Amino acid sequence: MQTDPATDAVLLAAGLIFLLALILGVWKYRQMVTSEKHLAHPYVDIAHRAALMYSFATMMLAVFVQFSEFSTAVNLIAAFVPIFFFVSAIVSYIVHGALRDTTNQLAHPMPGTHAFFWLLVVGEIGGFSVLLAGFAQAQIL
Repeated sequence: MQTDPATDAVLLAAGLIFLLALILGVWKYRQMVTSEKHLAHPYVDIAHRAALMYSFATMMLAVFVQFSEFSTAVNLIAAFVPIFFFVSAIVSYIVHGALRDTTNQLAHPMPGTHAFFWLLVVGEIGGFSVLLAGFAQAQIL
């Protein structure tokens, strides 16, 4: 089945995020076998799990892109806004896991943390809402 360029781009992003999840799983495993308590740092664990979940969430975005009635440009923007925030969250977890600087990034947030979270909420919900509307318009209405 032939897919359009927007769907291909989102599928590639999903695959790259999944590959990152697999690599993070190796990092998590290494920490587990070398730790006295056999646990990885909480943010290494979170990064691994988040990457796994976000890779599948990105696959879901690809399905909605594929069946959306909107233009390639609209679908790409609508999909890659949430993907940007997915990847940003994973990167922040990786940084906290590597630095071992916290076990709760909201306990002592860096300046801009709460603003970033609100942008994430608007970007993820907004981007998906556009794709859902494009799907509904093409497939249901």
